[in-house]
Order: sequence, then C-alpha cells, then structure tokens
Amino acid sequence: MKEDEYEMKDHYDFSKGRRGSVIPPQPGKIKITIRIDGDILEWFRNKVDAAGGGNYQTVMNAALRQYIETQEGILEATLRRVIREELKCGQQQ
Repeated sequence: MKEDEYEMKDHYDFSKGRRGSVIPPQPGKIKITIRIDGDILEWFRNKVDAAGGGNYQTVMNAALRQYIETQEGILEATLRRVIREELKCGQQQ
C-alpha cells in the first residue's frame, strides 16, 4: 500500500462510531433473511420498474397483506356458514 493511503486515519476519528444502519428502521418493520424463488423476485422487481420505480419489498409486503386479508375473509365466511347451519340443526331438534 502507498504511504498516502494511511493518511485517512489522521483526518477522521472513528472512535465514537457505531455499527449498524445509519437510518433507523421504521417502527413495526423487522429485518429478516429469507429465500425467494428467482422468478418471484424478478416478477416483483419488474412490476416496480414498470410502475416507474419504488421498492419491490413494499410491493411484496402489500401482496402478502392482501393475501392474508383474503384468507381471513374466507375463514370468517366459512365460520358464519357453519354457525348458521349448526343453529338451524339445533332449532329443528
């Protein structure tokens, strides 16, 4: 290495530096590592690019949230149907 490459230590004081992200994470967000199929990730990235930019992770989060809400609606409808059927059976006896 050249001698002038070591001069950075003379100009910067990192003694009070901290590891981690510079920008704190948004409340409610949790950083994880997951494996996503390449074609799925590419689809989300392409959707974001086609929309003019943005964050594919936000789009994936929205898709997962929509799926969960749809599933909860199906579960609620099923429970209501079963309860109605049981109430009818109970009234007939």
